[in-house]
Amino acid sequence: MSFSFSSGAPRRPFRLGLLALAVTGMFQSGMAWAVDPFVLKDIRVEGLQRTDPGTVFASLPFRIGDTYNDEKGAAALRALFATGLFKDVRISIEGDAVVVIIDERPIIANVNFVGLKEFDTEALSKSLKDVGIGEGKPFDKALADRAEQELKRQYLTRSLYGAEVTTTITPIERNRVNVSFNVTEGEPAKIAEIRILGSKVFSESTLLGLLEQTTSGWLTWYTKTDRYSRAKLNADLETIRSYYLNRGYLEFAVTSTQVTISPDKQSISIAVTVSEGQPYTVTGVKLEGDFLGREEDFKHLVFTKPGQAYNGEAVAQTTRAFSDLYGTYGYAFARVDSKPEIDRATGQVVVTFVGEPQRRVYVRKVIISGNSRTRDEVIRREFRQFEAAWYDGQKIKASRDRVERLGYFKDKEVNIDTQEVPGAQDQVDVILTVAERPTGAITVGAGYSSQQKLSFTGSIRQDNVFGSGNYLGIDVSTASTGRQLQISTVDPYFTVDGVSRAIDLFYRTTKPINTLGEEYRYITKGGSIRFGVPFSELDTVFFGVGYEQTDITTSKGLPQAYFLFTHQYGQRSNSIPLTIGWQRDSRDSVVTPMKGRYQRLNIEASAIGDVQYARLNAQYQEYFEVTNKITLGINSELGWGEGLGGKPYPIFKNFYAGGLGSVRVFEAGSLGPVDPTGSYSGGNRRFNANAELYLPVPGSGNDKSFRIFGFLDMGGVWGPETKLNWKTLSEDTAHDGRYMMRMSGGIGLSWLSPMGPLRLSYGKPIRKSSKDRIEKFQFQIGTAF
Repeated sequence: MSFSFSSGAPRRPFRLGLLALAVTGMFQSGMAWAVDPFVLKDIRVEGLQRTDPGTVFASLPFRIGDTYNDEKGAAALRALFATGLFKDVRISIEGDAVVVIIDERPIIANVNFVGLKEFDTEALSKSLKDVGIGEGKPFDKALADRAEQELKRQYLTRSLYGAEVTTTITPIERNRVNVSFNVTEGEPAKIAEIRILGSKVFSESTLLGLLEQTTSGWLTWYTKTDRYSRAKLNADLETIRSYYLNRGYLEFAVTSTQVTISPDKQSISIAVTVSEGQPYTVTGVKLEGDFLGREEDFKHLVFTKPGQAYNGEAVAQTTRAFSDLYGTYGYAFARVDSKPEIDRATGQVVVTFVGEPQRRVYVRKVIISGNSRTRDEVIRREFRQFEAAWYDGQKIKASRDRVERLGYFKDKEVNIDTQEVPGAQDQVDVILTVAERPTGAITVGAGYSSQQKLSFTGSIRQDNVFGSGNYLGIDVSTASTGRQLQISTVDPYFTVDGVSRAIDLFYRTTKPINTLGEEYRYITKGGSIRFGVPFSELDTVFFGVGYEQTDITTSKGLPQAYFLFTHQYGQRSNSIPLTIGWQRDSRDSVVTPMKGRYQRLNIEASAIGDVQYARLNAQYQEYFEVTNKITLGINSELGWGEGLGGKPYPIFKNFYAGGLGSVRVFEAGSLGPVDPTGSYSGGNRRFNANAELYLPVPGSGNDKSFRIFGFLDMGGVWGPETKLNWKTLSEDTAHDGRYMMRMSGGIGLSWLSPMGPLRLSYGKPIRKSSKDRIEKFQFQIGTAF
């Protein structure tokens, strides 16, 4: 393609290829083929195929009528090469005309990967496009080579030291090319041996147990902890260092680290040499610096006490507490240092905390990043630190905790940082970084018993519909004890003040267990609306109203209690229950809590309608972090129902017990009094208590998404005239008609699988009756108890 204004005399060509700067130097040094300055009368461009000629003309530093010279020619060549669109550029002089001859770079038609398994193809294509290798971009061999080397480097971070990457460039028609990265990944190098040398106070096996990286084991195919990573090794070394510092070894040091890879690049050996030093005891704690005249407030935050062994974590905890307290008063950049004064002869140390508040600042902007799905407003409404307000460390921490408790983001990946505003000493930006996690789940539960064989339940829910923060759930149950269809939606910010609104519509068919094989059922349909009013950062009060209609079908197996109820009130009854409740949640995580408490109280009462009753539900749940790897969780629930206005408590409002979320090992809904017709009709009293001890799966390091647990459950349901039996181990040995609380124990597996939280349990009954229906194995994909 040629763009011409006129023709001229024979050309006097000179060329600047890839050595543009060298030729430019020739122009400037007055080489023999330099041209004399002249007035331009014509400019022509030749060789263009795709590039718009305006791009070329815009890069030229001269126009028709200007005086052309060597300096302008060199500047034109530099500008044209700087566009990155051209492989070669030449300028020829024809009389009073300049001819720009272009050799365009080929355009990338397609980028593909062959043999790629370790990385996501879509994400890798996007990252390459950001650096210039992508469909529709000009091909640059240097960029392709750089991308190849970067891909090899990324494989090294995954312990794939034998990975090979070759780039194939295939020219196609119309000056285009296909770029193909051919990958041979090979097998990852596994850690074959880890040695810790020089340790005398603590055994090598004890120190190895602290590390995240491990040698190959039966579960490392899942955890990948046997893959070497320099960053993870550094973190492990810091863990060992902290272990010693927390036990008084103030001068502990890692003297050398050797990493050896085998000739076949398939196994790695790590040798770490340490120097332990001697233990030190704290004999004094001092404060120096400016503590804003609040020294007593700071002294209460000192975790290091005289007479105790030096503890690095206690010192770090003190400096953090001091920084947080400074932040509460608006000093975001306060400096707090600890200075140990060591006496090696006596093994004693005096710890001095030096505090400098620096300057007080306020927050200019709150910046949110990493939320690819969740809308900014959903996160911002959880913030207690406002823009244009004084920096407050406690409010920032509360904001982070509230965002993490939403449950929309990965655990431990909700982080807040502060950044100084350039040119403004009294302003900072607060930056919140999150990592999204799937918030939808298909929940499936199943159990097996010799009487009912398999039973199933299921639900579909989305906690963060379209990133709006709203909840939408469809609960479908097809268990042998009945069927249920319930649609629920929750808007957590129905008002700008944080008042939530929940709407439920349901249709339930309930078939209580009947040992005689007879079937009867009752159908409940209706809906409810309730609102939640936040009274503090942790407390919410709920109130609402609903409507329910219950139909009891008569059949041959209808229990006597149901028959008497239908005889008195009819087969159909209506009620308008009012609800009021309270909830407090201080758990550190909704999905995998390690510490914190959850409490709720709910009262449902119906004083209008065919049935009149009051019903109470209460729950207390708490988690204790025994160690950084072991968690103890306890849970207890109480249900209590009474009739109102002289009317009996409606039997279809009875509580049921047994199964996951209640007393495991016993079939769901099978605990409680048994009607003479063989029906398990439940009761208006219910209690259950659960304890679970979580431990990491051996070989999984400290992976909290994959844990085993031991459990102990106790509970049951009973009626108002029944007394409880807490002592005997079998109901068959009791002859006074009292109801015996059931108890079970066993082990289980908890896994945050791609489908959702998975819980498997296997156990045996500890206190039981010979008539109990036992399900030793139960599983559920859903939330914890």
